Amino acid sequence: MIRGLDTSVKRLRKQVFTEVARVAWESDNINEDIEAIPYKITPGDVPLYRESIWRERAICAERVRLAMGMSLRPEDQPVHVTAGITESNISEKYYEPPLMQVIPSACDACAVKRYKVTDNCRGCVAHPCVEVCPKGAISLQNGRSVIDQDKCIKCGKCRAACPYSAIAYETRPCADACGVNAIESDELGRARINPDKCVSCGMCMVNCPFGAIADKSQIFQLIRALKEGGEIIAEIAPAYIGQFGNAGPKKVKAALMELGFSEVYEVALGADMGAVTEAHHYVKEVVNGDLPFLLTSCCPSWSMLAKLYFPDMADKVSSALTPMVATARTIKKKHPNARVVFVGPCASKKLEASRRSVRSDVDFVITFEELAAMFDAKGIDPEKLEHEEEIHDATGAGRGYGVAGGVAEAIEKCINAYYPDVDVYIEHAEGLDECRKMLLLAKTGKKDGCLIEGMGCPGGCVAGAGTNIPIPKATLAVKKSVKDSSKKIPPKELGEIELD
Repeated sequence: MIRGLDTSVKRLRKQVFTEVARVAWESDNINEDIEAIPYKITPGDVPLYRESIWRERAICAERVRLAMGMSLRPEDQPVHVTAGITESNISEKYYEPPLMQVIPSACDACAVKRYKVTDNCRGCVAHPCVEVCPKGAISLQNGRSVIDQDKCIKCGKCRAACPYSAIAYETRPCADACGVNAIESDELGRARINPDKCVSCGMCMVNCPFGAIADKSQIFQLIRALKEGGEIIAEIAPAYIGQFGNAGPKKVKAALMELGFSEVYEVALGADMGAVTEAHHYVKEVVNGDLPFLLTSCCPSWSMLAKLYFPDMADKVSSALTPMVATARTIKKKHPNARVVFVGPCASKKLEASRRSVRSDVDFVITFEELAAMFDAKGIDPEKLEHEEEIHDATGAGRGYGVAGGVAEAIEKCINAYYPDVDVYIEHAEGLDECRKMLLLAKTGKKDGCLIEGMGCPGGCVAGAGTNIPIPKATLAVKKSVKDSSKKIPPKELGEIELD
């Protein structure tokens, strides 16, 4: 597990985003400067991370394309890094599907689920690995155990029996992190994402130790829009607390205004709306018997998982707008000519915003990671800015949406306040594998009467693919912001009916 570590892969991603942002802010010769980025990141003649400087630069070039919202180049055709840049050098552009992509030249073609004998094997006389194998797949050769992969059924009994821990279980980290089995293999054994199964949580991306998976970005187009001027408003997700060093809400807002945003809203406002709406839905539909249970709607990967893999549960997903969309609609009601930028921790929000039903509400989606790169490219240090205005659109309930369990907790608090005589039964799952198990239990009737919160990322939004700091630190920061909120829950009347 490499989540939360400041690895070279994470630093490379940040470098690419920063250089692309710098070109967008400053360049008079975009084609030439984009082509130069791989050489800026890997200067000289000695590779920094790979066995070949040419491979390193080729991979970097693909990262640059994805950072500009473009697709990967074909491996068997001579295509410039900047091919298609004219179509991307605009201020309004959604992602060319698919959103999540494997860079083939970066993939190490990791083994897919196999047991392998390591150098720890001592060729012991008892050879318990041979004795416990139900398929006779293990034999002794030259004094050591050898596993016949054609016979092996991956039961793991040999590994459990070995007294020297000499048998290792090898698996593809990206596939291991994928809760929907969307990682497959191409003809060369490299990872490939099946777009029909993928729900864009981004966990494969952050768990690949080779940095071979990346998502597309809109930072280039957003910077173009900021340079053009006009009313551009940021809505920032609850998990932002602590993501930019010691910069608190006031300084983060000041930094966003310094970038060129005209106003900043808390997405926790939309979360408050969702908590109120789902509290009412639970009482009216579950308690009164119209639905056996209610699934929260705020996490796009969770909602996609339910609708894609459990289609008969589609009507059990709350009809409440996600916090991103509810906040965006609130903004556009007040500022009809504004463009709205969602700033958050999440890769799947990029996919949500590109849906036709949401496009008129959310114009851009960037992650905290991408925003940090934009700050660096512009020379903005949020910690050093003079703060002026607080961001104060929401209550502690909505701000708690940033951590696992926070959504259900907010809804429960609302139900307890609005309907004190109603008992509420809460369940929550985090990580798509656990979410699938929860949905299976619900399908068999074992979660009837429950409000069920699902989070695609283990840990909740603070563990999203686009975050900057370790999950435990981010969790503590968000929980403190909830505790310090002057208002704990939204009023019963707050809702989104007028936004539909």
